[in-house]
Amino acid sequence: MKAVKLSAPGGLDRLQVVDLPEPGAPAAGEIRVRIHASSVNFHDYAVVRGFIPAADGRIPMADGAGLVEAVGKDVTEFKVGDRVLSCFFPLWQDGPPVIADFSQTPGDGLDGYAREVVVAPATGFTKAPAGFSHAEAATLTTAGLTAWRALVVEGQLKAGDTVLVMGTGGVSICALQLAKLMGATVIATSSSDRKLERVKALGAAHTINYKQDPEWGATVQRLTHGLGVDHVIETGGPGTLPQSIEAVRTGGRIQLIGTLTRLQGDPGLTNMMRKQARLQGLIVGNRRQQQEMVRGIEVLGLKPVIDRIFALESLADAFRYEESGQHFGKICIEL
Repeated sequence: MKAVKLSAPGGLDRLQVVDLPEPGAPAAGEIRVRIHASSVNFHDYAVVRGFIPAADGRIPMADGAGLVEAVGKDVTEFKVGDRVLSCFFPLWQDGPPVIADFSQTPGDGLDGYAREVVVAPATGFTKAPAGFSHAEAATLTTAGLTAWRALVVEGQLKAGDTVLVMGTGGVSICALQLAKLMGATVIATSSSDRKLERVKALGAAHTINYKQDPEWGATVQRLTHGLGVDHVIETGGPGTLPQSIEAVRTGGRIQLIGTLTRLQGDPGLTNMMRKQARLQGLIVGNRRQQQEMVRGIEVLGLKPVIDRIFALESLADAFRYEESGQHFGKICIEL
């Protein structure tokens, strides 16, 4: 089977297309899945670039979507021909967070889905939403579930809430879509006016160019008549957190899901304490939440926004495209 391996961490030029033996029949509790798509996340990029240490020869990519080819003994949840998607934390089945590392995350501590066939425990997959292509399903494992957990599970999002999304990456665009479909008002930020026009077309009520308006937290306060937003999807980290704290309402929620700015400085904790806001670190979610997300997406009619699709052999080019910051929504890989 065709696969992509990381010959050594630290650069996109170290991604190598290889031929590997196909895995055999699944054992008890396992399923064999032919992978048809994956999607690019910053976590995958961090592994490939060496920001997150990984073993030499690691097969990257945390997201996988495909068809069940065989089921092992005692597997009753899946049958041959089912469309499935992988779980970011295969061992976190339900309940509150119990994992604080990536030792069992595909593409990081384990081999991931930049390969044509995988045999793995059935509990590391869920069914894909009905009517989704494999590429659309692959966007949900990391970015989709992160947005779902931030807004629906932790945030208890309801109609009439206000949501601030930052940038136009996969999590932020999915969060925008979810919020709109559930009756919330969305404010979106970006450094690109062209991208802000696109988020308006997706339903954002207000947009802010943060390069032109560095004090955008105060602008959010004005847009919400001095109340602030109920939910902030915080992807920047230390460099943007002070503005997020300014933008959130008293008693509101800031879901910290990224640290893209990698800057140090005063995060504005005094202001957060004054507002009695809740700041929660959040990394994807558990398998039960993914199953609930799939059902919710089917009811809501959400369709992921895919910017470009690359072939597996062009995985390095997909990462270069992500690196350029040109993308809007998700970048996918098809096998």
